[in-house]
Amino acid sequence: MKKRVGVIFGGRSGEHEISIRSARTVFQQIDKQKYEPIPIAIGPDGRWLSPASSLELLPEPDRRALSETVPSLSDGPVVLPGDTSYGGLALVGGLGSAREQVSLDVVFPVLHGTFGEDGTIQGLLEMAGLPYVGCGVLASSCGMDKVVMKTLFKEAGLPMCRHMWLLRSEWESDAAATVLRIEAELGYPCFIKPANLGSSVGVSRADDGASLSQAIQMAAQYDRKIIVEEALDMREIECAVLGNGRPQASLPGEYIIRNEDKKFLDYTEKYSGTGNNEFVVPAPIAEDVSDRIREMSLRAFKAIDGSGLARVDFFLRRDTGELLINEINTMPGLTDASGFPKMWAASGKPFPQVIDELISLALERSEDRARNKTSLI
Repeated sequence: MKKRVGVIFGGRSGEHEISIRSARTVFQQIDKQKYEPIPIAIGPDGRWLSPASSLELLPEPDRRALSETVPSLSDGPVVLPGDTSYGGLALVGGLGSAREQVSLDVVFPVLHGTFGEDGTIQGLLEMAGLPYVGCGVLASSCGMDKVVMKTLFKEAGLPMCRHMWLLRSEWESDAAATVLRIEAELGYPCFIKPANLGSSVGVSRADDGASLSQAIQMAAQYDRKIIVEEALDMREIECAVLGNGRPQASLPGEYIIRNEDKKFLDYTEKYSGTGNNEFVVPAPIAEDVSDRIREMSLRAFKAIDGSGLARVDFFLRRDTGELLINEINTMPGLTDASGFPKMWAASGKPFPQVIDELISLALERSEDRARNKTSLI
């Protein structure tokens, strides 16, 4: 019998559109001989949609292909039964009057950024007793917050670039003092990022006080916490991780930027297909550097207590050759432009196999968690 996989996508995040693209890849690549994927979308307003309504967020060819595979998609509200001790997890969406009980074997939350990759959806699924793909509550929340993440990396002895952070309230109460503090501690150029977002959303480079102020104002639109990092003459290397207690690291990959005037890959450059960049696997680096990247990736994954999957990003300095860890992404992009599927494909694991392993890892983790006693009796 096929396992029913609830693929949750969209969400209340600046990465809503990337999540839809990632989900498309999962729907296209999942082995439909083994699995029955059920689309469950969350709108930008946080409203859960019925499976039939969720299809409407996908391009027409994907809607048609999925409808043919899963012909009984409901247009009414959905109830995921989950753990009966909590009375079930009700996901209300759609306009239909029928109430369908959807029994799922596992959930694949293909959600990026806030309200999805940050431990919130993971906590909901834990309460419902539903197995799910990816990191747990703690790892997801720590991996989402770049400040907490870097604190754990420091504890694990992983080298990083110089950085500092501030709250939106600090900026709003005394912008001039904040600029002076950043100039004194880091100087220019520097990068400004929302602490809890990915896909380069809200990220800017600052070369002077005016551009720094503009960058902080933009980042503050996306998060109450803002991180500022020194800008380096470096290459950006990535590595994919897959596993639970004994994770594996892929061959590293690298974004090659063709336009030398482009200082960094922003959201548009990464996902619009402008042709200004190319993701190369394996990255053109020495074998010993590749080995260090893979080893550091596993250390980072364990530092946040990761499970399932992650992508770890590095800086390789051109001036000194120093390797620095940048961040970890607990639900990396899975689009056709994303590095995670490409790195595993180059490492001998085509994406349908990766999805299969992720589902097995989700069930394995759920079974292991079920061994924990919840009472003293």
